[in-house]
Amino acid sequence: MKEKVYVLDASGIIGGFISSKHINITNSAVISEIKDLKSQMIVESALKEGTLFIEEPDSDSLNTIQNEIEKSGDVLRLSEVDKELVALALTLKKKHDPIVVTDDYSIQNILKILQIPYKSVLTQGINEIYGWIKICRGCRKKYPANYPEDECEICGSNVYSKRIKK
Repeated sequence: MKEKVYVLDASGIIGGFISSKHINITNSAVISEIKDLKSQMIVESALKEGTLFIEEPDSDSLNTIQNEIEKSGDVLRLSEVDKELVALALTLKKKHDPIVVTDDYSIQNILKILQIPYKSVLTQGINEIYGWIKICRGCRKKYPANYPEDECEICGSNVYSKRIKK
């Protein structure tokens, strides 16, 4: 049986989650997002005590994540830090049983698609998988989530993102 590890997002750390029973892992990009003094002190203490470790995702996992978020439409909603965190969970899945601790709904969405468990700290979390499309405000033409323009190619009206159930 694989060992359970918690993969911590900044929202998990800020929300006060660091497991005392299991290994906690995050990456350097997440650490750089921690700005408040209390959370910085929690991170420093956990690193010194050996209850928190910093690891980076492998390139295969980063490529897999990029492909998956382009398919799901989450490519527009996930930052580079978010992608690296999800890729880290995918990297760790090879040897461990990772649970990602995050309140970010877009991260939870891609984790659900990848079948990687997650835990919320301050929010309820998502129940279903969502995708994204873009829709013209004028003529209602639908575009793929990665449509690069802000204006409709037909009528010139603004184009906005809309969440859809998968």
